[in-house]
Amino acid sequence: MGGVDRQIMRLALPSIISNITVPLLGLVDVAIVGHMGSAVYIGAISIGSMIFNILYWVFGFLRMGTSGMTSQALGRRDLTTVTQLAVRAMAVGLVVAVAILVLQVPIKQGALLFLHPETEILQLASAYFNICVWGAPAMLTLYALSGWYVGMQNTRFPMAISITQNIINIGASLMLVYGLGMKVEGVALGTLIAQYAGVAMALFLLFRYYGRLRIHFKSRGLFDYVKMLDFFKVNSDIFLRTLCLVAVNFYFLAAGARQGGVVLAVNTLLMQLYILFSYVVDGFAFAGEAMSGKCLGAGNMGALHNTVRRVFFWGVVVALAFTLVYALGGQRFLALLTNERQVVEAAAEYFPWAVAVPLAGVAAFVWDGIFIGTTATRGMLLSSAIATAVFFVLFIVLRDSLGNHALWLAFVVYLFARGVVQTGLWKRKY
Repeated sequence: MGGVDRQIMRLALPSIISNITVPLLGLVDVAIVGHMGSAVYIGAISIGSMIFNILYWVFGFLRMGTSGMTSQALGRRDLTTVTQLAVRAMAVGLVVAVAILVLQVPIKQGALLFLHPETEILQLASAYFNICVWGAPAMLTLYALSGWYVGMQNTRFPMAISITQNIINIGASLMLVYGLGMKVEGVALGTLIAQYAGVAMALFLLFRYYGRLRIHFKSRGLFDYVKMLDFFKVNSDIFLRTLCLVAVNFYFLAAGARQGGVVLAVNTLLMQLYILFSYVVDGFAFAGEAMSGKCLGAGNMGALHNTVRRVFFWGVVVALAFTLVYALGGQRFLALLTNERQVVEAAAEYFPWAVAVPLAGVAAFVWDGIFIGTTATRGMLLSSAIATAVFFVLFIVLRDSLGNHALWLAFVVYLFARGVVQTGLWKRKY
């Protein structure tokens, strides 16, 4: 294994371990509510968590933009900018969090009105939202710090934070649900407790291990107009690109919800397979993100191209492995998540689409990391906009004849289209 591969693994493996705890936590939540005796609990957790996933995805620029800009500043050895970026990102995150808390009622009502789930699911999802919304300050601060750590070529801290956070989440949820007899509210409260534990740990690590960088920090110019403009210029493209992703994921959930509780539960279970793959391959995207930004900041284009080639190699290896595992044992895995036989049997019809996702989506995930690291954010926006248009056109044309199959077909094509467009844009630029 060459030097570049070793560096990729040094960054990717902690990110994979960190990322994998997120879908595993989601799987535990689904498994907890999946054994409560009704599919409505699965649907409620799906809708409640999706609302927050979408809400936080919209502000994902706090992680992605901070990572790319920090890695490039580190490559230039500009430690003043490095320290200012950490403070700037956290400040923006807290402002956004306050806005979410102030607007929580219209946010919840608008999301549930659009999704329009069954009455019982709506009530449970609303209860979940009312608790989890108070985690916004913790989550957005974590986004900022996680991006900064990745930009500093440190994926070990996000790994440690994520593992600790999710162990607390699982433990608290199990205790509240099975120990105290709570249901959806117990899962939500467990999540909230873990979010604040995670941000407390992130801040402790920042001051404990990066406190020496404070000698480079300068408050003057921290919120300078030009610097803030650069910060939001990069992040506005990521913000709009994320809206495209949100539109697809939100509509995917909504279209499933409108076909009834069983289809919603089926799509929720199958999407766990997609999420599991995405968080593993994202580990290599994070490595590409950190390394490509540092190479570009140092002006080393040869190293940049070599990084891209090697990150893609490992991404394809991961995609092939997941395809094989899902094809051989994925359906048995679904049976572990719920004892609702009707849901498991209905999922079999759509399972081939979940198997197709890894190979269809690997290029999009890897390119996202490279584009973030090199702050080629306009290309990310363009590819996502084109792929999103393909998704909606394809689904609208085929939905009457193919039903839920049209939804999955459009989603697989959407992932593939993102990768194809990004490949073309990269070749044109570099």
